[in-house]
Amino acid sequence: MTATGTFGLSTEARNLQWLLGNLVEEVPGVRSVAVVSSDGLMLLSSDPATQQTTTVSTGAGRPDGPRGSSADLATIVSGIGSLTIGAARLMDGGGVKQTMVAMEEGSVFVMSISDGSLLGVHATPDCDMSVVAYHMALFVGRAGHVLTPEVRSELRKSMESTQ
Repeated sequence: MTATGTFGLSTEARNLQWLLGNLVEEVPGVRSVAVVSSDGLMLLSSDPATQQTTTVSTGAGRPDGPRGSSADLATIVSGIGSLTIGAARLMDGGGVKQTMVAMEEGSVFVMSISDGSLLGVHATPDCDMSVVAYHMALFVGRAGHVLTPEVRSELRKSMESTQ
């Protein structure tokens, strides 16, 4: 069992929140970020309405992320993840490591985390895709060994209590 900190979360869960906030704040062009469990539930979000992390304002009166909600991003990430996993099975392609969707007004990146969870990023159309992918890989590398079943359960309960 992990020790619970001052915010009611374990050190591991708070470190994951910090890593997610850092990804949003430090990587140019990132609008919003969500971590989704293998069963489609949001574990972490850059949406300040659901987590105490900070989002980057996109300016010009545009909302952060899809429709301004990391919950929407989590839904998209879960769907893209399911679709690409199914496609990989049909094509005998092995495990899906990363998916990227480029659109006129932005990009969505989805990267697998070692426990079956997914990291999703919504970015601006002018972002440097290689920089976003690099920082996502760093997050996945750091988060993969920390997302134990206990921490995932703790993060789910935290998300449920903020909604």
